[in-house]
Amino acid sequence: MIAAIHLLIYSDDAEATRAFLRDVLEWPYVEEPDSGGWLIFKSGPSELGVHPTHQTHGEVTYDNPRQHSISLMCDDLSRTMAELEGRGAEFTGPVEEQRFGITVMLKVPGADDIMLYEPRHPTGFDLQH
Repeated sequence: MIAAIHLLIYSDDAEATRAFLRDVLEWPYVEEPDSGGWLIFKSGPSELGVHPTHQTHGEVTYDNPRQHSISLMCDDLSRTMAELEGRGAEFTGPVEEQRFGITVMLKVPGADDIMLYEPRHPTGFDLQH
């Protein structure tokens, strides 16, 4: 049966992206032997939500292209931001209140920004099978 979810980040500067995940986020990793630095990171617990490409919530209509998205969740956004900034992280844009939580965009060197958020919704990452 399925054992895990494998995520990919395609980067214009893979070395810088890997260094960010290793040094700033401090994620543990394994290195592919004889790869010259090809790191595979443990990204922690996960959950997966399926969002419609078109929906109406109240008087607001949302349309999104079909896509995949990566977001990082934390227990306390302010504390997490301060800790990550202390390790050199940068954030693009302001902290925003969303229906699902408090969000900010985390700059990832060589790659697209990743949303960091404190959820205000029930979480599934800690459910037991």
